[in-house]
Amino acid sequence: MTKSFEGRHVVVTGATGALGAAVARHLLAEGAICHLPVSRKAVPDDFEFSGHERVHIATGVDLTDARAVDAFYDAIPGLWASIHVAGGFDMGAIETVDPDQFGRMMNMNAGTAFLCCRAAARSMISGKAGGRLVNVSARAGIEPRKGGGMVAYAASKAAVAALTVALAEELKGADVLVNAVAPSTLDTKANRDDMPKADFAKWVSLEAAAAAIAQLASPANLVTSGTVAAIYGRA
Repeated sequence: MTKSFEGRHVVVTGATGALGAAVARHLLAEGAICHLPVSRKAVPDDFEFSGHERVHIATGVDLTDARAVDAFYDAIPGLWASIHVAGGFDMGAIETVDPDQFGRMMNMNAGTAFLCCRAAARSMISGKAGGRLVNVSARAGIEPRKGGGMVAYAASKAAVAALTVALAEELKGADVLVNAVAPSTLDTKANRDDMPKADFAKWVSLEAAAAAIAQLASPANLVTSGTVAAIYGRA
């Protein structure tokens, strides 16, 4: 049985994190060739994808640096999809958030998504074979009232959502479909540790979130573009 990503070259950013790793794991099971940029000069000793025959790891890639991002994408042959999970989270009431903190959130979330979309789109347009871009926004990014107490984060994820919809319109003539997911709370060890009294059953599993992302990046997605899919579980 043919796997949906058989032989397809796919970038996944943020694969050292919980969601990025789940996405890479899902894509590898579907036959993808995964390209994973890592900001560190060396991969963690316990990085699960080290040595995998269909994984190409690029170390020392700063996703906030345009030159580094462009160089990374230029080395990938026949790019099919680029999935942008890398980012950050920061709490902070408005009276305590300083400009550097706000700028850091914008750079880590919207800035990295922009640079990766730009480099990936260039590759896909020059290859004339189309492709798929998938960003990761957040519930607070599309429901700003959920962003109280985390205004810098909410604003940065709202920018990711806007970037997604605008690019979908811009790239539709090149058969590059652009979408995003907007998760509520993901069921990760870190979130469980931070919120031990929460009802974990209401959260979104990493496997479900990865499957939703893969569906948008799949060759089977022929028409969906400009969607910021709310994946809230039972929250």
